[in-house]
Amino acid sequence: PMDAPGVTVRPLRTLAGSAEFAEVFLDEVRVPVSHRIGAENDGWRVTMVTLSFERGTAFVGEVVACSRVLGELARTARANGLWDDAVLRRRLGRLSAEFRALWRLTQWNVSEAQRSLRDGGSGVPGVGGSVFKLRYSQARQELYDAAAEVLGEGALDVDHEWVADRLSSLSYTIAAGTSQIQANIVAERILGLPKGW
Repeated sequence: PMDAPGVTVRPLRTLAGSAEFAEVFLDEVRVPVSHRIGAENDGWRVTMVTLSFERGTAFVGEVVACSRVLGELARTARANGLWDDAVLRRRLGRLSAEFRALWRLTQWNVSEAQRSLRDGGSGVPGVGGSVFKLRYSQARQELYDAAAEVLGEGALDVDHEWVADRLSSLSYTIAAGTSQIQANIVAERILGLPKGW
């Protein structure tokens, strides 16, 4: 329980004023055995399984939302005359391809987890979730940078949904494991590079 004696939570405010992250301090906290998840001394495995699901499947709804925003961006660019800019059209086209690829990667991650379960494995999404998380974090920032370009002066209106989303997109590079951690996981577990490369 987060209200247990010795637990201190200090919210970290984002640029948008929200508190999606926090520092959590544990000072001699006692946790009843009935609250333990998994076996004693198995916390690292439980945490890694949880993060595998968070990285591999939790952002699926957001990929769909980003694809929707991309369509809205194209319509807005057509309406305000920016669609005539070939560089912007290429940028939006590349982002469209990127979000389609991320959608397919999510489907692949889920299929691999299902195949693992069927074959007697854990059913836990594998390291493909790190590939997804790493690229999605960057693609989301690129999407909302493009939105700022399409909005022009409107990109300074913090009440606009896209502006708020642009500010929150910065936090995705640390949520569910920083981009640097994801790059290390990809390098070591997928590419087989040595630690400290």
